[in-house]
Amino acid sequence: MLPSQTVENYLKTIHLAQAAQTSPSLVPMGQLAAALGVVPGTATTMMKALAESGLVHYEPYMGVRLTEAGQKLASLVLRRHRLIELFLVKVLGMSWAEVHDEAEQLEHAVSERLIERIDEMLGRPEVDPHGDPIPNAEGTILHEEHEDLLSAPLDTGLVITRVLDQDAGFLRFIEQRDLMPGSSIVIETRDAAADAVRLRSDDGRHTTIGTRAASKVLVRAKS
Repeated sequence: MLPSQTVENYLKTIHLAQAAQTSPSLVPMGQLAAALGVVPGTATTMMKALAESGLVHYEPYMGVRLTEAGQKLASLVLRRHRLIELFLVKVLGMSWAEVHDEAEQLEHAVSERLIERIDEMLGRPEVDPHGDPIPNAEGTILHEEHEDLLSAPLDTGLVITRVLDQDAGFLRFIEQRDLMPGSSIVIETRDAAADAVRLRSDDGRHTTIGTRAASKVLVRAKS
């Protein structure tokens, strides 16, 4: 089966669902169908076709996982998507909050030759504007362990590394509070009852966000 736009979307969606799991398991068909905006029967039909092509391991009534071949194809789609996002921000000056939808369209249209040229021009970047890792030309993704703002230590210098939610409204919310990747912060307090996480930036400014938003912002210890 040729990697059509539909196939690429399915593989990428499965990959992202697997990456969000805390332990390796099958991605439920209902979850996959909902993420793609299709009925479960449509998703099941596609999974059977992808299984026959050796791109997924499908267990009826249970779920699906990518095979090694499917994982590589999905990683290359992510590579195109994330390099396009970075190109749109760095070269064309677009907002990081608006490039996701543009990249969704362009990721299926650009050639690998053009993507390689973009990668070279941008200096072989490791992450996109949201801090998501960019797979290399072989489809390998650099995995690093990061904590979110709900689990990272208090009163410790931290650097924001990644924002997990690509929703434009959420990204604007994060940008308005200077919580973009690369920003240095300290978590002062966490109050689950008040649904509040209080943060302090390097210049002494304070901001408070809810716990749901805090769970979507990843950090590492400041070196």
